[in-house]
Amino acid sequence: MERVVVFDIETVPDLAAGRALLGEEAEGLADAALRVKLGARYAREGQDPATTFLKPPLHAVACLALLVAERDGAEEPWRPRRMAARHIGETSEPEILALFERTLSQRPAPMLAGFNTSGFDLPVLRYRAIATGVAMPSLNGGNGRDYGYRYGRDHIDLADRLSGFRASPMPSLAEACALLGLTAKAGMDGSEVEPAMAAGRGAEVAEYCETDVAATWLLLLRFWQATGAMPQDAARASFTAFATYLEEHRAEPHLADHAETALRLSRG
Repeated sequence: MERVVVFDIETVPDLAAGRALLGEEAEGLADAALRVKLGARYAREGQDPATTFLKPPLHAVACLALLVAERDGAEEPWRPRRMAARHIGETSEPEILALFERTLSQRPAPMLAGFNTSGFDLPVLRYRAIATGVAMPSLNGGNGRDYGYRYGRDHIDLADRLSGFRASPMPSLAEACALLGLTAKAGMDGSEVEPAMAAGRGAEVAEYCETDVAATWLLLLRFWQATGAMPQDAARASFTAFATYLEEHRAEPHLADHAETALRLSRG
């Protein structure tokens, strides 16, 4: 049996780390002023420092979503087993990290997949393990998988692969999913996560994170089909299995387009 874990994270600024980074410059600053001060370090001309995207070490995990799928062999279809999201409005960040590590430690050790996960998600998780003190040995090779090696088969970063490891401009998830006739990022985008979490709208962020995971799974299946890594019959059956899983276990509005797209792709 083979397993794959498709995942995505959403983040907010780690203001505690930001205060330590700025030192005396941060003394007496309220959180909002501190956020502006941090943003000013990285803002390009014309960007608002209050919303400027910070470097990965200054991000904390606000939400993590994943899909776990299995197959019996290389010629067989993938079957979704679990899809879920946790956000810090209901689960602490250290617990979210520990739960993800537990998923990676299960046997057989899973392949890992995502979109721009080499450039952002995995570095953030490594930094957060340092910040929180949560041990994540499987994430760092303790399960026999080398998730840090971008050219291998243990971790597939679709943004990296589709761009020829950034030899061409890296696509966004929305741009890549448009090839499937799927509108990704519907309802929210990454710039809205920080204010949404501040407003206590963690459940909406979790739904958004799940839509990215569902879109990435559809794109990954199509990538395997297009590259010949999976037989046509197995690919079509994998799309059908995902549509069935969503219908039976996750018949929710934010995943309806993904179920419809999976059904359509299963036919051709």
